[in-house]
Amino acid sequence: MSTLPIAVLNEHPEWQKRLYAELSRRDMPFVELPLHDHFFDPSTRERAYSMVINRASPSAWKRDHESAIFFGQAALAYYETTGARVVNGTGAYLLETSKALQAMLLARLGISTPRTLVANHAASILAAADRLEYPIVVKPNIGGSGAGIVRFDDRAGLEAWLASAPGYGVDGVVLVQEFHPAQDGHIVRVEMLGQRHLYSVKIYPDSTDFNLCPADICQVTPGQPPPVDTAGQSDFELCVVAAPAKKLRIERHDEAAEVVESARAIMAAAKLDVGGIEYLTSTRDGRRYFYDINALSNFVRDAEDIVGFDPTKVFVDWIVAELATAG
Repeated sequence: MSTLPIAVLNEHPEWQKRLYAELSRRDMPFVELPLHDHFFDPSTRERAYSMVINRASPSAWKRDHESAIFFGQAALAYYETTGARVVNGTGAYLLETSKALQAMLLARLGISTPRTLVANHAASILAAADRLEYPIVVKPNIGGSGAGIVRFDDRAGLEAWLASAPGYGVDGVVLVQEFHPAQDGHIVRVEMLGQRHLYSVKIYPDSTDFNLCPADICQVTPGQPPPVDTAGQSDFELCVVAAPAKKLRIERHDEAAEVVESARAIMAAAKLDVGGIEYLTSTRDGRRYFYDINALSNFVRDAEDIVGFDPTKVFVDWIVAELATAG
């Protein structure tokens, strides 16, 4: 096994604490590479790290780290050229940072996803919406935790929003998507480690005022974005790791075999080493819809109580095995 340290590429250290604690417990040397304050020399190909774990998040723009999103693409590509084992490399990261690419992948695999059109201009957004059945949601291509999602019940509301909207997200690309309320008030998150199904959990909001939109759990008023707190964060954004603190109800879910097979197909096509995949069953038609693919898995907090084991320990077991294979 290589004696070089592991590198953790991220811009949100708070989300890494459990991973760092487990690496430290096993005396596995690691360094943190902050995507929002980092540089590399593309002329140097010497391998400095045995493994680079990509823990970048598309929601970096919400923390004034917008440049980290695009810098991450170059950094991951660079570390791949050095010969380091990169976990969730450039292909997985491109998918993580584009909901349009996710919708395309799900369509290519023949996996049901809400009817979605991709646009980048007010006129094209309106034209796209005319081809869908209201209610709809408009959401940014680069999102994160339900940020920037707006629901509309009719064309008039959409027109009014477009007339005053300052922009359409980080890259100007938006998804126009049919809104599917979830049966029984919950969505399901399926956590995968390669082709291994780790666990699934049902996630419920803590209030009847919540809606389950096709991107994340968020509270949305027609034509209005989710409310924000004094730190600029959405009060009702869903980050599974923080869900207990937000009083979201989480339950272990015994997953259907066909869902696991769909998740395995997504993981393979997306070139994901680890990830979370979300779906809901719609009150519109009773069908199951997959809608979000996450390359960043924070895992559920209080996992041993909820799912019966600590997935971070399983993830580090996998890291050890990968390093042994890589040599």
